[in-house]
Amino acid sequence: MNTITLHDALALRARLCTLIRAFFAERDVLEVETPILSAAANTEPNIESFSTLFSGHVDAGSPVRWLRTSAEFPLKRLLAAGVGDCYELGRVFRNGEAGRRHNPEFTMLEWYRLGWDHLRLLDETVELVRHALAMVDREASLVSMTYRELFVASLGIDPFSASIDALRERLADIDIDGEGLQRDDWLDLLITHRIQPDFPADRITVIRDWPASQCALARIRHDNPPVAERFELYLGTHELANGYHELTDPSEQRARFENDNRRRQSRGQRELPIDENLLIALENGLPECAGVALGIERLLMCLSGEDDIRTLLAFAFVDA
Repeated sequence: MNTITLHDALALRARLCTLIRAFFAERDVLEVETPILSAAANTEPNIESFSTLFSGHVDAGSPVRWLRTSAEFPLKRLLAAGVGDCYELGRVFRNGEAGRRHNPEFTMLEWYRLGWDHLRLLDETVELVRHALAMVDREASLVSMTYRELFVASLGIDPFSASIDALRERLADIDIDGEGLQRDDWLDLLITHRIQPDFPADRITVIRDWPASQCALARIRHDNPPVAERFELYLGTHELANGYHELTDPSEQRARFENDNRRRQSRGQRELPIDENLLIALENGLPECAGVALGIERLLMCLSGEDDIRTLLAFAFVDA
């Protein structure tokens, strides 16, 4: 049963957006708008993009355009162009899932800080979430740990050295088709099925220093073993934000895009066009920076106590 009216859901969203804009205005972080349609797509194999066709003049470039899954690539191009600290609060699109926890069209907040690493940005992300909680007269404790510490404390295993069989054993009572699943897939399943559900509702949980194989667009720190300078932030059981100490090496970035496409091909997925404009921007020089993306609907679910994303949208996907 819904516990929030449509009016109250929309009013809560409006209050949250106002708070976010005030938060960044106080910190002199510039709000920007970037294109929703792009000639490039997100090559990440676990994310599916929507595409559409442009029917205008051929001089406009590729007729196939992709709806952005985040504003990351154009925001980095703005950083390389000298815009400075900036953020975008806007719509993004991901194909494949619609229901209680997912809507193919949703709102994402993404921001970048020059000269910061992921740990400093982590602190600011926690501060923003606490400001949002205060808006509804709530507080949350904070627990921050490394990826390894999380697995040792929760499951008694080292995620960097445990065998795949040992990882699978922790999921033996769940009906999972393990065909084609790799080590990182089993680690992700352990988080979503065994660890994340036990996070307390009144706690902000931050997990940092992820396996290098899960680096996405983060830098790799050559510890033993190497780790990605990445964090994820959870409020209760909801994953809210994913942040990186950003990769600035164009050669490494191209290699990661190409590896994504190889993984897509091995899964029978379509190979996608990589963002050459981003790579050019990196070649011209992306400043040292950290960036984070935060899902607005996920945060609204936490603030309202709703467990169905559809109650927080003006119109859900099925009604759009």
